[in-house]
Amino acid sequence: MKIFTNILVILALGLIVFNITLLDFKNPLQGNSMVAFIGIAASICAVLILLIFRMSKNIEEKMNDKF
Repeated sequence: MKIFTNILVILALGLIVFNITLLDFKNPLQGNSMVAFIGIAASICAVLILLIFRMSKNIEEKMNDKF
Protein backbone atom coordinates (compact mmCIF):
# COMPACT_ATOMS: atom_id res chain seq x y z
CA MET A 1 0.00 0.00 0.00
CA LYS A 2 2.90 2.32 0.73
CA ILE A 3 4.31 1.93 -2.78
CA PHE A 4 0.88 2.58 -4.29
CA THR A 5 0.42 5.82 -2.35
CA ASN A 6 3.95 6.91 -3.25
CA ILE A 7 3.18 6.37 -6.95
CA LEU A 8 -0.06 8.35 -6.65
CA VAL A 9 1.69 11.22 -4.85
CA ILE A 10 4.36 11.34 -7.57
CA LEU A 11 1.68 11.36 -10.28
CA ALA A 12 -0.18 14.18 -8.52
CA LEU A 13 3.03 16.20 -8.20
CA GLY A 14 3.68 15.60 -11.90
CA LEU A 15 0.21 16.94 -12.69
CA ILE A 16 0.92 20.03 -10.62
CA VAL A 17 4.10 20.70 -12.57
CA PHE A 18 2.34 20.07 -15.89
CA ASN A 19 -0.51 22.43 -15.03
CA ILE A 20 1.90 25.14 -13.90
CA THR A 21 3.39 25.07 -17.40
CA LEU A 22 -0.10 25.69 -18.84
CA LEU A 23 -0.73 28.79 -16.72
CA ASP A 24 -0.73 32.18 -18.41
CA PHE A 25 0.58 34.48 -15.70
CA LYS A 26 -0.71 37.61 -17.43
CA ASN A 27 -4.32 36.35 -17.40
CA PRO A 28 -4.39 33.63 -14.73
CA LEU A 29 -8.17 33.28 -14.47
CA GLN A 30 -9.18 33.22 -18.15
CA GLY A 31 -9.32 30.45 -20.74
CA ASN A 32 -7.03 27.46 -20.34
CA SER A 33 -5.34 29.08 -17.35
CA MET A 34 -8.51 28.61 -15.31
CA VAL A 35 -8.55 24.90 -16.19
CA ALA A 36 -4.88 24.65 -15.22
CA PHE A 37 -5.58 26.44 -11.93
CA ILE A 38 -8.40 24.01 -11.13
CA GLY A 39 -6.08 21.10 -12.01
CA ILE A 40 -3.41 22.44 -9.67
CA ALA A 41 -5.93 22.83 -6.84
CA ALA A 42 -7.30 19.31 -7.39
CA SER A 43 -3.80 17.81 -7.44
CA ILE A 44 -2.86 19.58 -4.22
CA CYS A 45 -6.02 18.19 -2.60
CA ALA A 46 -5.13 14.70 -3.84
CA VAL A 47 -1.63 14.96 -2.36
CA LEU A 48 -3.02 16.10 0.98
CA ILE A 49 -5.59 13.29 1.08
CA LEU A 50 -2.92 10.70 0.27
CA LEU A 51 -0.60 12.04 2.96
CA ILE A 52 -3.42 11.95 5.53
CA PHE A 53 -4.21 8.38 4.47
CA ARG A 54 -0.57 7.35 4.86
CA MET A 55 -0.38 8.95 8.31
CA SER A 56 -3.56 7.17 9.40
CA LYS A 57 -2.12 3.83 8.26
CA ASN A 58 1.07 4.51 10.27
CA ILE A 59 -1.02 5.29 13.37
CA GLU A 60 -3.08 2.13 12.81
CA GLU A 61 0.10 0.02 12.60
CA LYS A 62 1.45 1.55 15.82
CA MET A 63 -1.83 0.90 17.60
CA ASN A 64 -1.84 -2.73 16.48
CA ASP A 65 1.76 -3.19 17.65
CA LYS A 66 0.82 -2.04 21.17
CA PHE A 67 -1.81 -4.74 21.59
